[in-house]
Amino acid sequence: MKRKLYSLLLLTVLVGLLPGCTDRFEEINTNPNAPVDVQPSLLLRKIIFDYGEQMSYEAFVAGNLLGQYFTAIDFNLFDRHSLSEPQYGGNPWPFMYSNLRDNEILLQKARTNAAFGVYEGPALIMKAYIAASLTDLYGDVPYSQALQGKAGVITPAYDTQEAIYTAPGGILDNLDKGIAAINSYKGPTALEGDVLYAGNRNKWILLANSLKIKYLMRISGKVNVQMALQKVVAEGNFIKTNADNAAFRFSLTQPNNFRMATARVGDFNLFIMSKTSEELLTGLSDSRIATYFRPAAATPGSYKGLLNGPDASRLSISLADYSLTGTIFRENSDRLSANFMTAAETSFWLAEAAQRGLIPGSARTLYEQGITQSFDYWGTALPAGYLTSSKVAYGLNGQNPLEQILTQKWLGNINNAYEGWTEYRRTGFPRLKTVSASLNNGLIPVRMPYPATESALNAVQYKIAADRTQNNSINVPVWWAR
Repeated sequence: MKRKLYSLLLLTVLVGLLPGCTDRFEEINTNPNAPVDVQPSLLLRKIIFDYGEQMSYEAFVAGNLLGQYFTAIDFNLFDRHSLSEPQYGGNPWPFMYSNLRDNEILLQKARTNAAFGVYEGPALIMKAYIAASLTDLYGDVPYSQALQGKAGVITPAYDTQEAIYTAPGGILDNLDKGIAAINSYKGPTALEGDVLYAGNRNKWILLANSLKIKYLMRISGKVNVQMALQKVVAEGNFIKTNADNAAFRFSLTQPNNFRMATARVGDFNLFIMSKTSEELLTGLSDSRIATYFRPAAATPGSYKGLLNGPDASRLSISLADYSLTGTIFRENSDRLSANFMTAAETSFWLAEAAQRGLIPGSARTLYEQGITQSFDYWGTALPAGYLTSSKVAYGLNGQNPLEQILTQKWLGNINNAYEGWTEYRRTGFPRLKTVSASLNNGLIPVRMPYPATESALNAVQYKIAADRTQNNSINVPVWWAR
């Protein structure tokens, strides 16, 4: 009886103390040494570098496979076009959204604190850039309702790709708003943390206008973009020289190195020259082949590629018989850049626009300019006579000028995210090959599948989007390619 009475008294005392225990709960459970906020300069640097580094790695291990620059020689089901089974890369969704989230924090800081207003323009341009990369891969994605978890929106609806590109608050609108924000900012604060342009806001405007050219052309099969495109070109305020490229160089040492440069040699050597790269580079006598690849050890001085998507369980592949990827990706990776937008890519977009009659000007001049800029970007001497050679000379011998433009753009876009594959999906050029042991019925995929996490965490909205893509099929084209 006494024990029961003692227990009852003790419980009463403890219950009486409970309100007091919660009075300073947050204070007691907050780490005084942990940061609770971050400076905009650190956020901007993190967004640019993390996205550039992540996408450069993603390019090497996945984008270069889908674009058929490289072939993977292990049991890599991704190279055989089972895209729901990525091995080294092939699932960019998480880091795309994490960078969009951090960029949204930066944008809100810029808009709510006048002292940070200098960051608004670059944040809007980065939002447009990352959103375009995201929707170009997947099609319809959460956008207007995304990144609103604090407001209670945890199952955002999927916006159509058309709206993401063209609606207010979308890609093209944000590029215009970004330019306007940069032009209107008159404050004293410097743009710090800018690893692309070292705080030069005028160069961010060049980037935004080059991106407008790119995105207008990308949707030109669905929307009349002629007037908008001609306006950008007439103003002439876009990337024209490699000195203005939106790119940053990797270092040889951590933490600013290219990830594959320090990967295990066994992992690095799983990626070799593809048959597509071999045929295009050797067929054009293109000296960039020695920058992108190494001669095959078994046949010194020659380059050899393997058809994409081999079934490693049925083949005996000797590395010595094939060309490994070049020293620029490993020993000399301080020559490699994380590529956001370049003069060469801009020139090729303009060459296509001129060839299609969307803008005035010489498509041939822009094409040759793009080739020259691409060789320079990759640190490779342009051979005398290359531009006038039988397969490179513009429109010579009945060649299709559009195919020439897009092939040269493909050649310059190696290791540039998923650009080679994306442009193939839009145009059909260059002519990629049916992979060796396809797990997709011999079809080249035309979109990335939504990750499994979406069906688990955003089931209702995922189901709507999946139904629009024949149950999340990788063979249903995105809006601009239809």
